[in-house]
Order: sequence, then structure tokens, then C-alpha cells
Amino acid sequence: MISNLVFKNTVLLSVLLMIACGSQKGKGISDKTNYTLPENITLEIKTGADNYAAYLPLLKDKKVGIVTNQTGILTDKRHVVDFLLEQKISLTKIFAPEHGFRGTADAGEHVVDGKDSKTGLPIVSLYGDNKKPKPEQLAGLDILVFDLQDVGARFYTYISSLHYIMEACAENNIQLIVLDRPNPNGGIVDGPILEKEFTSFVGMHQIPLLHGMTIGEYAKMINGEKWLKNGVQCNLTVIPCLNYKREMFYSLPVKPSPNLPNDQAINLYASLCLFEGTNVSVGRGTEKQFQIYGSPFLPKGNFSFTPVPNFGSKEPPYKNQLCNGEDLTQAPKVKKLELKWLLKAYNETADKSKFFIPFFTKLAGTKKLQQQIEAGTSEAEIRKSWEKGLNDFKEMQKKYLIY
Repeated sequence: MISNLVFKNTVLLSVLLMIACGSQKGKGISDKTNYTLPENITLEIKTGADNYAAYLPLLKDKKVGIVTNQTGILTDKRHVVDFLLEQKISLTKIFAPEHGFRGTADAGEHVVDGKDSKTGLPIVSLYGDNKKPKPEQLAGLDILVFDLQDVGARFYTYISSLHYIMEACAENNIQLIVLDRPNPNGGIVDGPILEKEFTSFVGMHQIPLLHGMTIGEYAKMINGEKWLKNGVQCNLTVIPCLNYKREMFYSLPVKPSPNLPNDQAINLYASLCLFEGTNVSVGRGTEKQFQIYGSPFLPKGNFSFTPVPNFGSKEPPYKNQLCNGEDLTQAPKVKKLELKWLLKAYNETADKSKFFIPFFTKLAGTKKLQQQIEAGTSEAEIRKSWEKGLNDFKEMQKKYLIY
């Protein structure tokens, strides 16, 4: 299977080179000739999982564990677990993050250990009370492979799981291989920097709300900045994506979690997730999660919805209650942390003392944003207060960028 794929890729590359060379009519080939592909040809983005020639040799004759879920697939839709087993890799254990191995659990729902029904491999949950693998759970492993699709937001907990995996690998002398995947929100860096006193599982590092990095680049940053406990560093290898640049649009082939059903939800996620720290619903219990917002406390307008239990939320906020708000399913793609909907909802809520709940501070990573909103600070002034932190982060970030 591998040899056939390599042969096909080699043939494709040869054809593309012939096309490029053919455009240089009458010119001889020299070392100084610069060849570029015709503008109408775009090479398909390959994730780290598809860059198998770079990591399969590292796994040969090793005892391997993997941290993954439903997002760990190759371009041909095979799951990375099945692929590794097909390649006779000695894969012995699966570690699953929030939402579980198949990605079906609600946000915050307790996920228990179990066994994969297809492969029979044991599954260890990395959510709830066991966010960091214990030494006995890692016993006998030489290497851990990490393959999860991130969405570029600080409070999306896959990067928190990455932190604990890296820490466990460092403490137990296990090599970590991260199979990189594109950031669907590209290089957007925006929002308040987390303040250390507000560290939690939805914000573990002093970074902006939108960090603008792939998960492989983020792993390099965690290691390089010595953010792991006691400043330890793990034996880290990042397998890069192929044919990828951060400004490229990347549509996820599968939902990264139950309540991010499409590209629009993923693009709006960071902006609308701040509502999870307020009395406003983001559409859990509908089929437009993170594409709408509303509550019983907002005035009636042109749009309303009624949450009911569904595949993404067994007990959605305001279950069976009419919520008034706004439909953003057709909103233009945002290229920053958008505050206008949050500010609008706050200003239109009659009893503002009940708008925020304590979770907002964890999501924002600072008390200042809530204080600014309550004080009537303009969006422009709020953004200005982020500038120094964002500039400092971007400078530090440069050391770890791959693309």
C-alpha cells in the first residue's frame, strides 16, 4: 500500500515538473532556473498523518500508544489507528481527550475508560479526573503519537490535553511524535492574553484567545518556553503538513467536536464561545451550534430558537425555552476575535447584573474584559488594551512557526 502511494505521488510530481519545464520553451535547464507551478495547479494539503514516510520508520519495532479521536484520519478517510495497524505497527493503547475516542460525548461530559469495538484496543480517557496519563498507563510504551485536530482557540481543550501528554512523556522518558494538522482559523492572533492567576483546563498558558498556530507549532512553543511542570522538556518530534501555508483556507473533513458541525461554526467559535460565560445560549440543542446566539432575556427580534436535547447536548441551556437573538449562519467570515455580538447582547439585556457568570473570567483569561464591558468601554478601546500583549506574543511566536 505504501509503495503504491509513493509511486503515485512520484508520478504526480514528475508530471508537474514536466508541465513547469514545458513552460520554459527554448530554455536550457541550469541551476539558476526557477521553476514554478502553473497558477491553476494547487497541490493538495497533506496533514502530518498523511506524511507517513516521515514517521513510520520512527515507529518500527517500538511499542506505541496514540492520543487521537475521530479527527485522526488520513486523506483517504482511513483512521490513523487503522492505518498504523495495517502497517504492522505495534499499537497497544489509545488515549482519548474530551468528547471521547469517537468524539460523541458532550462538552464537559465524563468519559470512561473502555475498549475500541473495532480494534479491541484499550482506551484511556484523558478527561475528568485523569487529564494526565499516569505512569502505570504509560508502562511499556516507547513512543506516544499525538494526532488531534485543533481549531486555534485557547479554550479548546485539545491543547490542554497536549500539555499534559507532553509533561507525562517528559517525566516517563517517552518520545512524543505530533502529527501536525492545519489550523482552520489560519494565522489569526487576537484577544486578551491569559493572566496566570486564571489558569485552568480551558486556559493553561499565557497566550491570546486566538493563538494562530498549528498544534505542532504549539507543541514546540510549550517545549521551548518550558511551560511544563518544573520546566521539564519532552523528546518531541513534529511531523509537518505538506503543501500547506497558514494563510490557506482549510475545511475540516470531520467535525472536531460534537458542537462544531461545519466551517462557519469553527470560524465563529472563538467569538461566540465567550457567551458560554454569560446567560446567552450559543445554540447548543439546535443544529446551528456556534452559528446563532440568543436567550429568554433578550428582546424579541427577527430570529428566535428553542433548544432541545440532541446529539451534541443532552441538557442544553434553556431547554424547551424560546430564545431571542441573532442568526449568523450567513455572516461573513471573521478574521479576528469579534466582540460586536457580545457587546450587543450585553447592552440589550435588561438585568445586566445577571448577564455574566463566573466562567466568563476563565474563558477570557482575565477579569478586565468583563470590567471593560460593564464600564461601557468601546470596542476600539478594548482592542487597544490588547496591543502590547499581542505584539509580545507574536514576537515570541516566531521562534516556533513551521509554515
